Amino acid sequence: MIRVNLLPHRAEKRRARQVQFIAFSVISLVIGAMLVLSVQFAIDAQISYQERRNTYLKQETAVLDKQIAQIRKLREQTQALLARKNVVENLQSTRSDVVHLLDQMLRILPEGVYLKTLKQTGNRIFVNGYAQSNARVSTLMRAIEDSPWLDTPTLIEIHATTARGSRINEFSLTFNLTKQQKPVNPRTPGKPAGPKR
Repeated sequence: MIRVNLLPHRAEKRRARQVQFIAFSVISLVIGAMLVLSVQFAIDAQISYQERRNTYLKQETAVLDKQIAQIRKLREQTQALLARKNVVENLQSTRSDVVHLLDQMLRILPEGVYLKTLKQTGNRIFVNGYAQSNARVSTLMRAIEDSPWLDTPTLIEIHATTARGSRINEFSLTFNLTKQQKPVNPRTPGKPAGPKR
């Protein structure tokens, strides 16, 4: 006996395939949504971590900027203090120079020479004055050359003029104030001083 299936088996297979397709589609959508959400969560976590790092770096940069400003201020104060120290040291080292200059000028100034101005710029001395003759100016320049504290006299100008009804020579010269290397001692080393009388 032959059996014939009269049920709509093709329709049932089609329905089963549709149900299977819908199930796979829903599962794919759920898996895709989960993947998208997990990727989004990972990206959000990285963004949040980077933002926290950026905030931390900004705070540390602000702290470093304050420290750099303080270091700059300290360097400026150090430079100012060093400049003051150098000025004080220069003043200390040159405070006796004026005394030596005036002492030497009193010792070497020949008769008939009168100084009008005496100006110091660093170690350079500028002198203006009057002399009764050119020979007196020459004597002054030789005395400057022989002085242990003065050297390199240079005559700038000399010309005849009239002052208080008499004819005199007005001159300008320059010379250097030098540091003395050895102390001035009127006695020659090695010779004993003579007995006091």
